[in-house]
Amino acid sequence: MPRRSIIIARKLRSRDTSPEEKLWEQLRDRRLEGLKFRRQVPINRYFADFACLEIGITIELDGVQHAHMIEADHARRDVIEAHGFLEVRFTNIEINERLDWVVQEIRRVIDIARARDMRDPRLRWDV
Repeated sequence: MPRRSIIIARKLRSRDTSPEEKLWEQLRDRRLEGLKFRRQVPINRYFADFACLEIGITIELDGVQHAHMIEADHARRDVIEAHGFLEVRFTNIEINERLDWVVQEIRRVIDIARARDMRDPRLRWDV
């Protein structure tokens, strides 16, 4: 990872929002399905809020400003998915009010990613 990306990722991690902290408590230390998740992972010119490189998924948390960023979020998703990742998005409200549901949805995406990996062993999630 280039030095500039490391500096930016560290800065982003130091500014975690409350919803990011709540979800991180569910993902850290291989707590979810034994998978290693990382925070603020650089992928091309973007930083994924959370990523599991092992199975190739990213998790994005959207604040209220994303209601006005639909086209930019679609373009971002296209780039992330072009690098072999599946992207799943949740709102901060969903994290705060329905965390159990969010974790179940992440488990569902994990199952999809694992099935996809079994179909095509050439898929890699190098960033």
